[in-house]
Amino acid sequence: MSYFHDDEYKNDEVPKTPLQERLEKEERETQEKRLKKKSGGGKGGYFFSGFVGVIIGALLVWLMLPGLVNQMPGSTETTSTAKPETTIDQTATAVTTDVVKAVDKASAAVVGISNIQTVTSGGFWSPSTTKDETAGSGSGVIYKVAGDTAFIVTNNHVIEGAKQLEVTMPDGTKEEAKLVGNDMWTDLAVISISSKNVKTVAAFGNSDVLKQGEAVIAIGNPLGLDFYGSVTTGVVSGKDRSVPVDLNGDGTSDWQQEVLQTDAAINPGNSGGALVNLAGELIGINSMKIAESQVEGLGFSIPINSAIPIIEELEKNGKMERPTMGISLTDLTDVPAFYQQQTLKLPQDVTTGVVITDVKGNSPASKAGAQQYDVIVEMDGQKIETAIDLRKHLYNEKKTGDTLTMKVYRQGKLVELKLTLTDSNAL
Repeated sequence: MSYFHDDEYKNDEVPKTPLQERLEKEERETQEKRLKKKSGGGKGGYFFSGFVGVIIGALLVWLMLPGLVNQMPGSTETTSTAKPETTIDQTATAVTTDVVKAVDKASAAVVGISNIQTVTSGGFWSPSTTKDETAGSGSGVIYKVAGDTAFIVTNNHVIEGAKQLEVTMPDGTKEEAKLVGNDMWTDLAVISISSKNVKTVAAFGNSDVLKQGEAVIAIGNPLGLDFYGSVTTGVVSGKDRSVPVDLNGDGTSDWQQEVLQTDAAINPGNSGGALVNLAGELIGINSMKIAESQVEGLGFSIPINSAIPIIEELEKNGKMERPTMGISLTDLTDVPAFYQQQTLKLPQDVTTGVVITDVKGNSPASKAGAQQYDVIVEMDGQKIETAIDLRKHLYNEKKTGDTLTMKVYRQGKLVELKLTLTDSNAL
C-alpha cells in the first residue's frame, strides 16, 4: 500500500514518477532556503519588525484610551474608582506649632499691672471720703532679674498718676511694685518687684530685621485682668511708622512716636504688653491702637531696638537726660495771618516755622539772646517747620553740652544764634 502526503498531490492528480518527485523535492527545498534568507534580514525583515511594532502600539493605545479621555479638557467621563488622596497643609501646621512654642516661651514673662489711685467720693449732701482703688490696668514684660529684684517694662500711660502699683503674676499671685523711672516722650516706664515668684524673663529680639508680612504675636491683658494672658496673632503691617501723640491733652500733637504697625488685635489693657516673633523673642512693646468705628486692625508697638536705650537709662537714672533750650513753642501755622504780618512781621514767603512764645530766665536760649516772638526756621542747617521737627532734632541729634546753631526771623530779619544745651532736668 502506498501513502501520499496531501502536499504532494491533490485527490484528482495523476501519480508522479520517482524522478519527477525527486526534482520537485529539490525545487521545494531551494524555495524554502530562499524564503528563510529573506525573512532573516534585509528590507523584508525590517518590514516585518515594523509591522509587529505597529500592532503592539495600537494595542497599547486602545488599552490606555479611557484614561487619556478622562484627562482631556472638558471631559466629564470618569472611569477611575480610586479615592482622592488627602493632603495636609504642612506650612500652616508648622506656623501653628511655632506660635504655640513662642507663646510657651514668652507668656510667663508677661504680667498684669494695676494702677491704684486715691479717689474722693461724696458730695454736698454727704461728707466726702477718700479711698484707694484701681483706676486702670495694663500689661508689662519682665525683662531682667538682678539678685532679689525683677525689672518690668511697660508704658508710661499705664503707671501715670499712680499712688500704688500692683503686679499680677501668671500664677495669680500679687506683688507690690515700685516705680524705677518713666519717660512721657517715648511712653515707656520701668517698675520693679521681688524676684521670688519670677520664673521667666523675656529675651530681646531685633526689631530692625523685621519684614512686612512677618508673623507676630501680641500677649497681654485686654480689658483688664479678666482676660489675663490673652494671645492674638497677626503680621507686621508696616515699619518705621510715625504716629502723632498729644501728651498734654490740649488737642495738639506734641510728638511723633516711632512705631511698628501690626494687625494683631491690641485693646485697652494690652498696653505695655509683649509683641513677640515666632522665636518667642520680644520685638515690641504694645502701646496703642487707632480706635475709630471705621478702622480695623491698626495697632502699634514701640520697636524694642528703640526702647532698649530708654529702658537702660530709666533703670540707671530713673529719668531720661535730654538737652533743652529753655523755651515755650507754638507752630507758626497756628498763628493767624494778621499776627504773622503785624506782630511777627514775617516775609510773605515764610509760611512755616516755630514761634518762641516764652524764654526761661538763665536758660540756654536766654543766654544766647533768643527773644519772645522769634520764629525758628532752621537748626544746624536743617529746615524746621513744626515743633515736632524741632523736638526730633533736639532729642535725636543732640545731647547735653552740645552747641546748637539756629536761625530765627526777628521782626522780619534773619538772625543766627548759638546755644550751649543743658540738661532738661536742671531747669
